[in-house]
Amino acid sequence: MTPPTPGATATAAGPRLAEGRGPLSAAVADALRSGGPPAYATRSVLKADPWGEDLQLALYLLYELHYRGFDGVDDEREWDPDLLRLRQALETRFLHALRTELSDAPRSRSVEEAFAPLLVEPVDLSGSLSHRLETGGELWQLREYAALRSLYHLKEADPHAWVVPRLTGRAKAAMAAIEYDEFGAGRADRIHAELFADLMTDLGLDPTYGRYLDRAPAPLLATVNLMSFFGLHRALRGALVGHFACVEITSSPGSRRLAKAMRRCGAGPAAEHFYAEHVEADAVHEQVVRHEVIAGLLADEPGLEADIAFGCAATVLLEDRLATRIGEAWDQGRSALRSPLPAQAAPATEPPGRRT
Repeated sequence: MTPPTPGATATAAGPRLAEGRGPLSAAVADALRSGGPPAYATRSVLKADPWGEDLQLALYLLYELHYRGFDGVDDEREWDPDLLRLRQALETRFLHALRTELSDAPRSRSVEEAFAPLLVEPVDLSGSLSHRLETGGELWQLREYAALRSLYHLKEADPHAWVVPRLTGRAKAAMAAIEYDEFGAGRADRIHAELFADLMTDLGLDPTYGRYLDRAPAPLLATVNLMSFFGLHRALRGALVGHFACVEITSSPGSRRLAKAMRRCGAGPAAEHFYAEHVEADAVHEQVVRHEVIAGLLADEPGLEADIAFGCAATVLLEDRLATRIGEAWDQGRSALRSPLPAQAAPATEPPGRRT
């Protein structure tokens, strides 16, 4: 491990460090607590389930060092060579799994082929969580959904900002314009992450950054890890743009459904406002990202087209896996979290078997 530099500080305002869920995530957590190198065997990486709790949590913990760090963990660990070496090995497993999963699907060779299915509202919305919540979701399900999504929305737009210095001209200007909007257009109270924190408060949830990490299952961690992975690698700048475009294209219709769900369940004005804000904002962002960011990037670097398509496909894959996980849990009347949320003081409904 690189010796700490003079004046190195430990993060005081970061989230609490999570407990490990296997040998790899435990090795990362122990290393961050102790200040030493991670104690793991290479075979543990090679045998790890790329979609499993252990690998996905280990990656999440390592990526979080590039965001806000963890309470009591030295900020210098962000660039610790031993941790970076482990992160690279885990990323290799993750990327191989993504490419393997997508190898059986029809491969989009062009951006148009990748995004065309997303531009049309599907006839069958049975697999859509937002549709499910709009038409029959209960308040406890909205709370679970928000707790899970908080790991993304409380850092919303942060990983996408990493791509800005890697773009030029038209793509750079357009991406910066979208990010400016995501970060509140100069107003702290309108930062989208702050709006989501207000939503959580309306739902009786703790809006503290990283609060629900221990409850988040691997499929949710994978969706957040994907954008961190793409964002931290210049070589994957095309994939990050593809990921961002996919999110913006699918956000507006989903947000419209979720705003209705919040209103129907009486979740509160801030809860409804977050999604209502995204209906209009992301409809505009969709046009800008497609016609300016992607078009500008392809004009500058046409060789990145396949990477943009890959970023889109990987995003759809992981979102579908997450929706399946949540839907199956709710179909069985149980929590989709690793451990259920405490009930509100006056909850509307609870899933069967929640009380012990």
